[in-house]
Amino acid sequence: MAHPVKWESLTHRRCRAWLSDGTFSADTGSTIMLYVGPLSQQMAIHILLMNALAPLLALAVNRRFGDRLPLPKLYPAVIAQLLVLWAWHAPPMLHTGTQSHILHSIMLASFLTCALWFWLAILSIKDDYRWRAILALLITSKLFCLLGVLLVFAPRALYPDLLIAHPPGAMHKMDDALADQQLAGLFMLVACPATYVLAGIVIAARWFFDLDADDTSDRQVPSLAVREARHVG
Repeated sequence: MAHPVKWESLTHRRCRAWLSDGTFSADTGSTIMLYVGPLSQQMAIHILLMNALAPLLALAVNRRFGDRLPLPKLYPAVIAQLLVLWAWHAPPMLHTGTQSHILHSIMLASFLTCALWFWLAILSIKDDYRWRAILALLITSKLFCLLGVLLVFAPRALYPDLLIAHPPGAMHKMDDALADQQLAGLFMLVACPATYVLAGIVIAARWFFDLDADDTSDRQVPSLAVREARHVG
């Protein structure tokens, strides 16, 4: 596991100015931005796997194999992804998963596998059933963001074991662990609309475009039939 890196490019004063118009207090915001610790590093890896690599792999697989693949079940995929996400981010589970290379590999593999299953299921839905994909994306985004909100607004550090297991001198106080936790939550809150919400908007836009194209085609067919009848007459 990578060591935490002190983020010294932003001073307390610059953080206060950046957050002066935001929803967080200046004190909380300045603390958030000063440390990139073990939890935020882990969260960045999890987000890259589930919200970047998995959808890209799903797009590639769907484009390569298309209808030859068995259709994945959507709702089991949604449940599996959310269970894996919340279970591994429970404090005891995350601490255990980061203390063993084998368990850490299993954790990352489960994130990628369930996320790939989810995105393949999303991409397999066609035509008038695309509302199911949009609903699944909205549900996933809500619970994904809820975890981020809990990390940001929790009044205390939820992962003190990560601080204890960390090399001495890297994070000196429990406040540093709280800042690391809040930064990890912010990562999730940024990734949520950038993936699930955006994907839902794209699917909805394409659905409406297809509906409009079908409506236009239906209007053109009778007019074509009338012209042919007149030509025959």
